[in-house]
Amino acid sequence: MPVLPGAEPFRHEGGEVGVLLCHGFTGSPQSLRPWAEYLAGRGLTVSLPLLPGHGTRWQDMQLTGWQDWYAEVDRALRELLDRCEQVFVFGLSMGGALTLRLAAKHGDSISGIVLVNPANKVHDPLAVTLPVTKHFIRSTPGIASDIAKPGSEEVGYDRVPTRAAHSLKKFLQLVDTELPQVTQPMLLLHSPQDHVVPPVDSARVLARVSSTDVTETLLEQSYHVATLDHDAERIFADSYAFIGRLAESVGREGAQAGG
Repeated sequence: MPVLPGAEPFRHEGGEVGVLLCHGFTGSPQSLRPWAEYLAGRGLTVSLPLLPGHGTRWQDMQLTGWQDWYAEVDRALRELLDRCEQVFVFGLSMGGALTLRLAAKHGDSISGIVLVNPANKVHDPLAVTLPVTKHFIRSTPGIASDIAKPGSEEVGYDRVPTRAAHSLKKFLQLVDTELPQVTQPMLLLHSPQDHVVPPVDSARVLARVSSTDVTETLLEQSYHVATLDHDAERIFADSYAFIGRLAESVGREGAQAGG
């Protein structure tokens, strides 16, 4: 199937500091493209892959599960680790959960992580029935474009495939058990008004990780897809400053740019 316009993966060859960006469930790289381009414009090497089953049509997602999505970001991370001296991982929603698992598994090879409205649990009351209903209900209404900013749209599916939703549920349960293995410096930005992932998910992540260098920021003007919302520029600037604090070469360049 052809990729939806705007949903293509993005790659930029920059300096010795790399950033992997992970998009969300039923979404696409489009939701993170402005963030990726902001970082690329500041000389970083940037990788924003398209997760399997995403960016085409929701029926394609029925054939994929969390192992496929995780394998893709793990591959992209290893590529960056081979190429760069320091690597950071950023994620939105399910992309935040993917980021947390990469952090738990790869340890000190990841210099820091940035999470935006990270998902920790499937909260839909019907989720408990997914092991059964996935066999006779193929999809449920979509979750894309939870954005406060008028005119801002997310390229994502208008339906949620139930098989994939069941796989997501199992994945989030797995990641929750691995959170104590996360030790990297962390910047977590979340929206008090989020109609997809409630703030309790961010609170649980903050409570369970072992990271000691943690910054929490509230995105008061945005809904779930905050990277396309009113607070987008703040996310971009704060995440770049976060890298600058932890990566000496970027910190020097940032200081020179600021000065």
